[in-house]
Amino acid sequence: MNKHLLHTVAIALFSLLGLPLAALAVHGAAGEHATEARVSTVAGDQMQWGAAPPSLPRGAQAIALLGHPSKEGPFVLRLKFPAGFVVPPHCHSKDELVTVISGRFAITTGEKFDRAAQKALPSGSFFHLPAGTPHYAWAEVETVVQINGIGPFDVTYVDRKDDPRAQ
Repeated sequence: MNKHLLHTVAIALFSLLGLPLAALAVHGAAGEHATEARVSTVAGDQMQWGAAPPSLPRGAQAIALLGHPSKEGPFVLRLKFPAGFVVPPHCHSKDELVTVISGRFAITTGEKFDRAAQKALPSGSFFHLPAGTPHYAWAEVETVVQINGIGPFDVTYVDRKDDPRAQ
């Protein structure tokens, strides 16, 4: 065998032998899960709603199911909006993934709020908003949405006067 081929085979062999050791490091010696990897469960009937982030107009409620939007890493956030709730035109520096859990919710792209341009979609609907896409939203009836994303997650309003943090 030539020296280059022998070196490649040796690296591959050590890589394969190292996999079980890496698995032990992640799961612990007795098969316990490391503290970095946790299974998260939140029962629907045990959710404790609180105030929504200050980047949203008053009246919304929220619960973080995984992570936190203001921190590094993935997050899952549920938001509950009363009927008629409006989120003025805004954008985010990262992608936003929205699923309508219950109610009817409309999200439309654009920099000017136009209720006539919106069509409220029923529960089970999904929206993907790429980073930097101006959009606005409206809850036709009491609505719960789930937002998945990668933090830190930001909200920049198209018109600064719409930003509840500035009021």
